[in-house]
Amino acid sequence: MVQFGVNKAGTTANAKGWLQAFMAMASRKAFVSSVLFGGAAAFALPPFHILPGLLGFAVWLSLLNGAQHRREAFLLGWWFGLGFFLIGLYWIAIAFFTDAEKFGALAIPAVVLLCAVMAVFPALAGVAYFLMRPTNSLAQAMALALAWVLSEWLRAQFLWGFPWNLIGYAWITSLPMSQLAAYAGIYGLSLVAVLTGALWLSLLGERGRLRWLGPALSLGIIAVLLAAGSFRLAGDGVGDQEGVRLRLVQANIAQHHKWDPELRADSFRRHLALTASEPAHGAPQASIVIWPETASAYVLDEDPVARELVAEVTPPGGYLLTGFNRFDLKNEPKRAWNSLGVLNDKGGLEAIYDKHRLVPFGEFLPWRGVLSRIGLKKITDGSIDFQPGSGAISVAIADLPAFSPLICYEAIFTAGVTPDGERPSWLLNITNDAWFGDSSGPYQHLAMARMRAIEEGLPLVRSANTGISAVIDPFGRVRAQLDLGATGVLDERLPNALERPTFYAKQRLFGILSMVVVILFLIFMIEKVLKNRYVKFR
Repeated sequence: MVQFGVNKAGTTANAKGWLQAFMAMASRKAFVSSVLFGGAAAFALPPFHILPGLLGFAVWLSLLNGAQHRREAFLLGWWFGLGFFLIGLYWIAIAFFTDAEKFGALAIPAVVLLCAVMAVFPALAGVAYFLMRPTNSLAQAMALALAWVLSEWLRAQFLWGFPWNLIGYAWITSLPMSQLAAYAGIYGLSLVAVLTGALWLSLLGERGRLRWLGPALSLGIIAVLLAAGSFRLAGDGVGDQEGVRLRLVQANIAQHHKWDPELRADSFRRHLALTASEPAHGAPQASIVIWPETASAYVLDEDPVARELVAEVTPPGGYLLTGFNRFDLKNEPKRAWNSLGVLNDKGGLEAIYDKHRLVPFGEFLPWRGVLSRIGLKKITDGSIDFQPGSGAISVAIADLPAFSPLICYEAIFTAGVTPDGERPSWLLNITNDAWFGDSSGPYQHLAMARMRAIEEGLPLVRSANTGISAVIDPFGRVRAQLDLGATGVLDERLPNALERPTFYAKQRLFGILSMVVVILFLIFMIEKVLKNRYVKFR
C-alpha cells in the first residue's frame, strides 16, 4: 500500500489541504492513478501541447516513492506507460481501417498490445528509479528524469526501434525551449521535461520554505532555457540558398484510393497537373519539384513511359524527386524497396535511395516463418516484404544541393539522419501519413522532423501526401506549410544550413553520456548536502 508523507519522526508531511487529500486518494488507487497521470503526461505532446500535463511526473514520482519492492515499482511504471502510450498512439488504429474487411477487427487489440509492450520501458524506468531512490525530493526528480531518459534511449534501440513520442517533443510548441536540441538533442529536452514536471513534488513532500524550492527551480530552468533559446533565435535568420526554388506537391490522395488499379492513373495525373500548374503571384519557376513517399504508383526504374511524362513537367535544367516502389520479381525470394528517385528534365533516373528503417508489420512481417503460419500479415498491399537499404546517404548531383533523404518515419530517429563524415546542405523527408487521417499522428510526425532540423543545424523539407508538407529552417522555424488535408503546391526557397554543425551533430554520444554523469553527480551532491532536510517517503 502506498502511504504518503511520513518523515523519520513520524510527523505528517507538510503538504496541506487539497494537495494532501488528493495524494492520499491517489495513493489508495496507485495503479489507477498511474494510468491517469501517464495519460495526462501524453497531453503535453503535439497536437495538444498541454504542458501542465508534465506535472503527471510529480504524481507518479510520489507513487514510486511509496513502492515497497521492485515489482510494485515495475507495475507503477507499466501502468503509467500504458496511459501515456494509449493517449499518444491511439491513432495507429486508424491504419487498420484502410482495409477494414481484412484488418479492422485487429485495430483495437493491436494498438493495446503495442502500448502494453511499449509500457515495459517506463516500467523499467520505475525499477531503475526504485534502485536509486534518493531521499531528497530534488534529487528524486533528477533520478526520475534520468531513469526516464535512459528508458527512452533503450526504446529507440530495442529490436527495430520505436522512438515515437519521446516526451521532449512537448517543447516543440516553444521554439526557444527547443533550441536546447542543438546542444543536447531530443534526450536533453526529455530530461528537462521530466525534471521540470517532477520538481513540483517538493510541494507535497518538503517542509517550510523548501516546499517551494522545487517549483522555483522548475520555473527557473524553463526561464533560463527560454532566454538562451530566444538569444539563439535572434538576428536576421540564415538566408536562402541561391538559385534554388522548391515546389512541394501535396496531391491529398486517400489511402484506400492510392493503390486501387483503376485509380492509379488518375493519381499520377494529379501529381503531374499540380507540378505543371503556374506559380502563384508571378513567383519564379521551381528548380526542384518534390513529390511525397510512393507518389508514383508506377515503377519508375522500369517504366520509360512514366518517366517521359515526369520529364514533361520537370523544370528545364531542374529535377523532380519522388517516392516510388522498386521490385525484383525475377529472382526468389521476390523483393521490394521503398525508394526515392531523383529524375532530371529528360526523365533520366540520376539517383536512387532505398529506405533502410522499415516499419514492422507495415513494410515487412517480422519472423515471417513463424507468424505467417498463424495467419498474420503486414497491413500494406502485397505479400512481398520490403528490403532495407544500405543506410543514410548524401545525394549530390551536379548543381543539385547535396541532401540526405529520410523516407517516412526515418525522420523520428535522432542521429543517423546523415552519413558519417558527410554534411549535406539539407534534409528531405518524404512521407505518406494518409494512413492516419485527421488524427494526432501527422502532427506528431511533423514535430519530430522539425527537431531533426534543430539537432543538425540543417533545413528540412517535408513533402507529405495528405500533409503536413513544410519547409523548415535549421532553427526549426516553419517557413511555409500545406495543412493536413489540403490539396495544392507549396513554392518556397530553400533555407541555408548553419555554417557549422551543431554541438549535438558533432558530439552526439559524448553529449548524452556527459548529461548522465552530470545528473548522477548532482544527485550525489544534493544527497550529501541536504541529507537531513527532507521528508522521507515509505
